[in-house]
Amino acid sequence: MKSLTILGILSINLALAASAAAAGAEKPSWKISGQLEESCSCDAACPCWFDSKPTMPSCSGNQVIFIKRGHYGNVPLDGLAIASFVQSPEHQTMMQSFGKWNFSYLYIDEKATAAQREALEAIGKTVMPFAGSKTTKVRYAPITRGIAGGEHTVTIGHYGSFRGHLLEGGLGGTPKLMNPPGADPLHAVYQQGRAARVTYSDAGQSWNFKDSNYMLADFTVNSAKYEKYNAGLAQKMAGMKKPQKKG
Repeated sequence: MKSLTILGILSINLALAASAAAAGAEKPSWKISGQLEESCSCDAACPCWFDSKPTMPSCSGNQVIFIKRGHYGNVPLDGLAIASFVQSPEHQTMMQSFGKWNFSYLYIDEKATAAQREALEAIGKTVMPFAGSKTTKVRYAPITRGIAGGEHTVTIGHYGSFRGHLLEGGLGGTPKLMNPPGADPLHAVYQQGRAARVTYSDAGQSWNFKDSNYMLADFTVNSAKYEKYNAGLAQKMAGMKKPQKKG
């Protein structure tokens, strides 16, 4: 059972790599750094990162990347953002159901130029789970964030929003999760919090979750890191698919 779970995790990330490669083999190198804001319908902390079933029938969630510094080839990306909203099928783990999710929508910062929109879409399809569903869309919307004290409020146009804050650890500081089974370079380390409210009204949805999961992470990732990561996954996958010798 453990090997099946690992195989499922590897399949997810290889699917993400294949989705990114589908747009063309020759792509500019890129690098982005900034913060990841994330929330979902699960109780904190979200069990989906550990290939466990969501705390509600489905995991309905989002990821929003705020780029402080970045480039895609010669295209500057400073101050822009990308968002993703997804939902898993009921009573299945996110990892086991990857590719069969109810939908996966990508939102590109509407203030980006045409070249920047193309760059953000390419990066978004690489670092976000766009390939998790056959029902996909790419939309353009204003993506904003406000921080008042410890409360973060993120808004994606008229489509959705969430408000969250970090929790306090039992020994002080903020709880951190490192390298969970579903981790990719963007989620190598993240801080755990709680979302006061999560709303979404697209893809036939009408979310209004309260007191659910919230995560915050600082990141610096680039195309080389993802290429190395995906190459390692491909090697692991090939090894796991080899028939075992009977002793």
